[in-house]
This record gives sequence, C-alpha cells and structure tokens, in this order.
Amino acid sequence: MGYAGTGADTETDVDVVVIGAGQAGLSGAYHLTRAGLDHVVLDHAPRPGGAWQFRWPSLTYGKVHGMHALPGMELTGADPLRPSSEVVGEYFAAYEDRFDLRVRRPVHVSAVREGDGGRLRVDTSAGVWSARALINATGTWDRPFWPRYPGQEAFRGRQLHTAGYAGPQEFAGKRVIVVGGGTSAVQHLLEIAEVAAETTWVTRRPPVFRDGGFGEAEGRAAVALVDERVRRGLPPQSVVSVTGLPLNEAVRAGLASGVLDRRPVFDRITPTGAVWADGSRVEADVILWATGFRAAVDHLAPLRLREPGGGIRVEGTRAVRDERVHLVGYGPSASTVGANRAGGAAVREIRRLLARERAAVPVP
Repeated sequence: MGYAGTGADTETDVDVVVIGAGQAGLSGAYHLTRAGLDHVVLDHAPRPGGAWQFRWPSLTYGKVHGMHALPGMELTGADPLRPSSEVVGEYFAAYEDRFDLRVRRPVHVSAVREGDGGRLRVDTSAGVWSARALINATGTWDRPFWPRYPGQEAFRGRQLHTAGYAGPQEFAGKRVIVVGGGTSAVQHLLEIAEVAAETTWVTRRPPVFRDGGFGEAEGRAAVALVDERVRRGLPPQSVVSVTGLPLNEAVRAGLASGVLDRRPVFDRITPTGAVWADGSRVEADVILWATGFRAAVDHLAPLRLREPGGGIRVEGTRAVRDERVHLVGYGPSASTVGANRAGGAAVREIRRLLARERAAVPVP
C-alpha cells in the first residue's frame, strides 16, 4: 500500500511524524494508532518490508538471525526456504493493511528542523509536515560503512559492500577477500566459498563464537552494553555485535574446512590484492566489505542533537537534547524485539509530553 505525497508546497499539521516503516516505525505507528494520536508514517523505500526488502535472495527466512513478531500480529507458517526479503516484506504489508497504518511511500525526508510555535518542521519530497513530536525509525541500511585503507583506490578488481551483495553466484571462479567479523560476513563466506576459486577472511579483532543457547539474561547483558554507549553520547554499536557469532552446524563445518580461518586486517591494498605488515600477500579479484552500517540520522542534523562523542545521547527512546524527538531502532533498541518495545515506550513518553502541553495552555 502507499499514498501520494501532499504536494511539495503544502504544510500539514499532525501530532507525530514517524520516519521509517521498518520494524521500529511500524511498532510506533501501531501504538500511535491505538492511542488515537494524529500521525503520519513516511517511508522512502519503494514497498513494505523496511531494510529486509533489500536483503540478498540467498538469505532465506530459516537463516535469519532472530525475527520477533510485530505487536498485535504474529508471523506464522513462513517457509524457512523462502527468501527473508519476501517473507518479511509480505508480513509487513499485511500488517500495514490490518491496522490501517497508511504508510506514505516513497517519501524522502531531507531535514527535521525547528518550526513555528515550538513544533518540529519535517521537510520531505512530498511536502512539509509540522509535528509536536517525532519518532525517528530510520535504522542503518542507508548508511553502509566503508573503512579506508592505503591503496584502496588503486585496486583494479571489484569492491562492494554487504548493502550491494546479491548472492554468491556473481563470485564464481573469483578470488575473494571478505572483510568483517559479524554474522553477515560469516554468511557471505560460507556461501561464496562454494563457488569461488579462493576466499580469505579478514577481521580487525579475533571473532568470538558463541556455543550454546542465548537466553533472556544474555540478551539483557548485551543490550546493556550498547545502552551504556548511547547514554554516554557515543555512536551505538549493534546489539548483535556484542552477542558473538552463533556456533551452528554450518559455522562448525566452515571452521573444520578452513573457510573460516581468519586473518588479521591487512596493512594496505594493492592493485591486485592486499599486503600484510609481515610482507605476506593475497591476490584477489573482489573485496567484499561486510563492515556494518551506521545510524541514518543525518536529516536530524539541524536539531543539533549530537554529543561531542559523535552519537545522540538517548534516555530510553528520548533524545536528551530535545524531548520531542524519539529514536527507536537506535542503539539498544536495534534488535527486532527491542524495536517493538521501543515503539511502545516512545508513544507513552509522547502522550505524557502532549498532555503536559495541553495542561499548560491557558483557558480563555
């Protein structure tokens, strides 16, 4: 579903603008709808599914590293062999329809700035919205992180990021270096090794594999580590980055075969590969950067929310520098279950804010 914009020269007043229609944004919209708050959901993706719609086809639903149902509607009966992009995209579309969330797409938000009368002005490709509060749920997919190394520009092969990965078939017969220590890097390696001439795995730190279950206590501890950084105004790490890599059957096979033999990061890149400080080298046709993403919050720059440490300091979901702004799916709420909870928490805080505003208005 989707709606045309309001026209580039118009301004529309609402209580709340929600930016982004992934897990966090839909959770926020669900709770706003239940609370009876006037709101609009703006999404710049072409269709429902959030970042999931851009995942590579070989990432089937059965391989997904945890997917928590949205509030009020379970995801049941999904075929584990279908691409996760299709499964989650269809689920999100059905969710939007069921709760009449009326997501407007594609709408690109260029800036959020101070508006008139203490309101926020949201500038978009489909017009201007004036809001009393904002739920920012833009995630990270739009900001892939590309590290920089000496000689990188001179590499004559292909370089791509996880954001542009379409599956292993394009690496058939190639010599591939995969850079990154997260779940995506491991998934890429295990797939590519089946068709590539040679693979090399490079990480900044030795990978940590997690054997056994990952229960509620472990989850709380991981979230607490990310939350501590956000409270200090530092750029958030992903929750997954502090949980370790699950030691499942496929990973065990990769370790046994040598596919997951890790090398420390190289010293520099050459036109034909990479060189380490000890003089060793690897020739490569492709460098795949599975190096993660950063929070997509540049449109909030006019509000000056960033701390000296580079991040936005958040208490719960509320930006410390502006109580009208709530970040969901940011830092400790970046997991699917965390995004659900954050959506509800943000709406509760916004209801309190709006109630205080109403109480402060003098009766004529």
